[in-house]
Amino acid sequence: AKDLAAEAKAGRLVLRLVSGDPFTRSAVIAEVKAVAETDAVFDVLPGVPPALAVPAYAGIALGSAQTTVNLIDSRAEVDWAALAAAPGVLVLIATSAHLGQAAAELIEHGRKPDTPVAVTSNGTVNLQRTVETTLAQMADAIGETVGTLVVTIGDAVAERAKLSWWESRALYGWKVLVPRTKEQAAEMTERLRSHGATPHEVPTISVEPPRSPAQMERAVKGLVDGRYQWVIFTSANAVKAVWEKFQEFGLDARAFSGVKIGCIGEATADRVRAFGITPEMIPQGEQSSEGMLKEFPPYDDVLDPVNRILLPRADIATETLSAGLVERGWEVDDVTAYRTVRAAPPPAETREMIKTGGFDAVCFTSASTVRNLVGIAGKPHARTLVACIGPKTAETAQEFGLRVDVLASQPRVTVLVDELAAHAAKLRAEGALPPPRKTKRRRSSSSSK
Repeated sequence: AKDLAAEAKAGRLVLRLVSGDPFTRSAVIAEVKAVAETDAVFDVLPGVPPALAVPAYAGIALGSAQTTVNLIDSRAEVDWAALAAAPGVLVLIATSAHLGQAAAELIEHGRKPDTPVAVTSNGTVNLQRTVETTLAQMADAIGETVGTLVVTIGDAVAERAKLSWWESRALYGWKVLVPRTKEQAAEMTERLRSHGATPHEVPTISVEPPRSPAQMERAVKGLVDGRYQWVIFTSANAVKAVWEKFQEFGLDARAFSGVKIGCIGEATADRVRAFGITPEMIPQGEQSSEGMLKEFPPYDDVLDPVNRILLPRADIATETLSAGLVERGWEVDDVTAYRTVRAAPPPAETREMIKTGGFDAVCFTSASTVRNLVGIAGKPHARTLVACIGPKTAETAQEFGLRVDVLASQPRVTVLVDELAAHAAKLRAEGALPPPRKTKRRRSSSSSK
């Protein structure tokens, strides 16, 4: 309280985070009073107490009548007779050490031994785990689980199977490997979490500028001078590289005036749209170089005033698109817009998890992420489900001996994750999920030889 008051007097903005509702905890109330005695302006935001929030996340409807007791913070002697006789649901905030006595006291004072009980640990986060048991068996069912537990006791627990919404998500409890650059992983990470997974980001490539800026500088000058009829972007990284070069020269979207823009994939197109530009062409079929070539018009010296295309790409891009455009009569400036550099290997623990099946799934978004992950960390274990964003990515995964379980119907991160979740739900319904990871047993030093 003194620290808060001192910081407030100094004119600083102070945020005090509290579990649950601030005005239900005496220590926090004292802190608020201390700040109130200063001239500082303060706000109190009501919170949801764990005894209400955690059962809700566990899918338990408490109803209008419930009794809550915090056995961890309680300094007074617990009136077990009153708790046993209380109407409605009983919610205990406890540790595993409290459960044996709590069960014995409640049964002794009249609660039925077979009363349904749900014990939830790590409530409201993706590590939440709820164990359903009975009052007589709850201590044995939980064992020595570490941390604060929310114990819900009453008939409402029996309805949990119908109301569970948090732990029943398709990827709940899954560890999913995300081999992408840090800046590109955010969308996938967020989507995976929405399905209940715990994403583990492993950068496999670093996107770097070209070794020489000369090519890109000539290309940007060509755009300004009207040298190009089309610019074809094959990735969001290419869009970003060109836009950064624009900013370097003080240019904006007007530099694309009179130029048609083609994009492979909606993610690439979205990056172009973010700059206020609508692409003229996105393949309607396969989102790949081959798909673009199937739909791209041949050069017409009557209809096309300029016969040149700018193709800004990665240094490791294949020649498929460039060669195909040349066959259609176009001249192509195939420019290195960025380099993909293999990242450093992940920590030894992560590499071990990859090789031994510690991850339930891996999501690949390009052929280079497949090659680089295998190169820096090894091939994912056979129990790990493999999801690929497109045919080329899947083809590369198969070249490395990986089984492709999910191939996204559209080359978008959201579609890839959603279809992985749908596949997991289907396997669960069929009882065909991969077996749990086998953990290695460490041999005790005291064992006989």
